[in-house]
Amino acid sequence: MTSLPLPFAAPEEIGLSSIRLARLGAVMSAEIERGRVPGAVALIARRGRLGLFESFGQRDAASGAPMAKDTIFRIYSMTKPITSVAAMMLWEEGRFLLNDPVAKYLPDLSDLKVAVERGGELERVPLERAITIQDLLRHTSGLTYEFRGAGPVQKMYMSAKLYSRAQSSADQVATLGKMPLLHQPGTRWEYSRSTDVVGRLVEVLSGQRLSVFFERHILAPLGMVDTAFHVPQRHHSRLAEAFARDPDSGAAVQLLQVRDPPNFESGGGGLVSTAGDYARFLQMLLNGGTLDGRRLLSRKTIELMTADHLGPITGAADLLLPGYGFGLGFAVRLHAGIAPMPGSIGEYFWGGLAGTTFWVDPAEQLFALMLIQAPGQRDYYRILFRDLVYSALDD
Repeated sequence: MTSLPLPFAAPEEIGLSSIRLARLGAVMSAEIERGRVPGAVALIARRGRLGLFESFGQRDAASGAPMAKDTIFRIYSMTKPITSVAAMMLWEEGRFLLNDPVAKYLPDLSDLKVAVERGGELERVPLERAITIQDLLRHTSGLTYEFRGAGPVQKMYMSAKLYSRAQSSADQVATLGKMPLLHQPGTRWEYSRSTDVVGRLVEVLSGQRLSVFFERHILAPLGMVDTAFHVPQRHHSRLAEAFARDPDSGAAVQLLQVRDPPNFESGGGGLVSTAGDYARFLQMLLNGGTLDGRRLLSRKTIELMTADHLGPITGAADLLLPGYGFGLGFAVRLHAGIAPMPGSIGEYFWGGLAGTTFWVDPAEQLFALMLIQAPGQRDYYRILFRDLVYSALDD
């Protein structure tokens, strides 16, 4: 029997409607029946208690194995908030300042240039200012992802195999140090390998592998027993899989290989986790940095991380949604309206490439997460799930 990450409550006790939560379940079941996603695990918590924790559909459509609440998912970029918390734990120890140049600690990044196309030629021009650690945490470093375009810089990333699980974090940073930036630091929000670099920064400052730091300082204290950079063999039967082919495009779907320990522990996207584990992490954030008497971060640090750090800086509108800014590891809602989905000012969220998603709404004392493995359908289900959750609020 799956242990509960938080105590259960009757939905009405925490201001949720049982009837409307049942509607959420019916919608998810119908989407699975239509063949849109293999299965899902959904969890909603409010005022410190669970209002919904359910599994739907199949863990693996190929085998017909049913989805379970303790199914393990590749969470991809939902790794980023955990890495950001790790960095801020070291910041609280006085190991660095947010406006420190990252090259102070990672000298491989001390001679970066910016790529500028002129007359069909690619020039490398000097930085107007250094990349800071704040830039890394808020994605204004000028770095990019190889899958975020087809320009010269992205092609360089792809050729250098910056995604390789065979490299070390140190290898990746050394390679990035030879690549040009896409933008001047601090000028544009560009989703990127910045959080991978933060992961390497954690290793250098702590003297520990990222997995070791996570386990000692975050995962074990929070009781996150199934969160790691790979799934051990004894738990392979719990791993969720995507459809072999995307139901819309027909293209083959290939997810991260997580059955063996990687050499590269990606702070930006390498973890697997369960709904129960990640709920413990989110409750810690909602509590202002503490859970079950264990404090990971101060309340003011959480406030800093979940405030907007962009101001007038813009960019990548497909990911930085209208009405949102970005903090240190999270997108942050700035307006009650503008965004095409409900929420509260001050709510923060992020998701993962295969469709996993979460948000924390301090104003409503609520967080919710949905875990699926359906890369092509992720945007639709993130918004649908959010709509259904907020429609279930009863007070």
